[in-house]
Amino acid sequence: MAKIVIIDDEAAILKLMTQLCEGLGHAVHATQSGTDGVDAIKTERPDLLIVDLRIGDKSGLEIIEMCANEYPGMPIIMVTGFGSIETAVEAMRLGAFDYLAKPFELDDLQRTVNRALKQLSIPKNEPQAATQPESIRPSSQLIGSSAGIQEILRIVEKIADNSSPVLLEGEFGSGKQIVARAIHDRSHRCNEPFKILHCSSLPENLLEAELFGGDGRQTIFNRAQGGTVVLEEINVLPMRLQSQLDSLLEEIGNQRLAGNLSANLDFRFIATSTDPLEKWVSEGKFREDLYYRVSVIPIPIPPLRKRQEDIALLSDHFLENYCKLTGTKKKEIDKYSLKMLTNYKWPGNVGELQNAIERACAFSDDNEQRIRPVDLPPKITQKIEITDEENEAFKHQLPIGSALSEYIKKQEKIFIRETLRFNEGSREKTASMLGVSIATLYRKMGLKVERDKMLNS
Repeated sequence: MAKIVIIDDEAAILKLMTQLCEGLGHAVHATQSGTDGVDAIKTERPDLLIVDLRIGDKSGLEIIEMCANEYPGMPIIMVTGFGSIETAVEAMRLGAFDYLAKPFELDDLQRTVNRALKQLSIPKNEPQAATQPESIRPSSQLIGSSAGIQEILRIVEKIADNSSPVLLEGEFGSGKQIVARAIHDRSHRCNEPFKILHCSSLPENLLEAELFGGDGRQTIFNRAQGGTVVLEEINVLPMRLQSQLDSLLEEIGNQRLAGNLSANLDFRFIATSTDPLEKWVSEGKFREDLYYRVSVIPIPIPPLRKRQEDIALLSDHFLENYCKLTGTKKKEIDKYSLKMLTNYKWPGNVGELQNAIERACAFSDDNEQRIRPVDLPPKITQKIEITDEENEAFKHQLPIGSALSEYIKKQEKIFIRETLRFNEGSREKTASMLGVSIATLYRKMGLKVERDKMLNS
């Protein structure tokens, strides 16, 4: 059993990481405060530290630097958001053992924890996935009943244990990373590291260091030994680094054919691109030899608008995940909301759908057990226009599926404004004509009422 300190100011993520590490048989001290985390490090003298890059009261980099100086040899795992990958790479230069980019799969965290502790020769339990708490068991399930998804599933099952490079092409948010994860999880490499590098998130010098090393540091390929490496947005890889990558993949291919592949080069290579790589080759922006090397097995990922039958399944999946993460009771998506979700074109694809479901959960009434059209993002909801027949200047739009009370409120405002116009703006006369108090008139107009008028009414 190892002692682990975890510092992350996101309560839900902290809870999941704590559950996973405790499920592995370790003693965990978890905190949302950087200051409390530093105190825990000094008191507990942990065998491993897991720290978020951005914490409310302290910087994760400060904590890493402090640990590197005061507790040399203690492995540190940095957790970071997508936009902070560059800083995470810098953190490794300060002494971090590895980093994980949010959102990460919990089995990746498990493997990274095990590898970090292995270098200290600390005994640890490695239970089967079935013994992990149900709420934190990861999933790489490809969800969908459409012909496009079923074809991808067929290909994934067929090539999972093949070591040939794979190229995944599809629009932003279409699910390329999920397909990459599915290939990994269905292969004999499933218990080894799964590493992702976003080529567009790092400047050239740090990208080169991550891919090809320098100053004695481990590359992403070294850290993924035996597992899978995914290079996202490989199309933006600078030409100079394209040449180096081509040479590396050529060497791996030659060693594999000769049957003498070295352990540090034993990994599955997957590349992704939002734009068709063939177009980049024709425009002279991508090396043709590298294109053929990385696209041995090409898999196109269809956009969500071309597989509308998958939207209901995906929506339900995201809804269930959100409720598990927040500890709330699962709600149902009513038929009107589902129709709007299905009819929307989804330019942001699966990623946009996931965000829409999370937003709907956050905006929905706590007392409601369903997701209604008014809970969805405005750009998704189709609207009806309410126009006063005698004065077309008064127009309002309401999402289809809004409560009747919302429609009545809009109509009331139109009627009150017309009555005010008839009374030349006199609110007192208008209130009297409508048979309501001044306070009620102001409330229905959505205005604040002065105290003296409230008292006089």
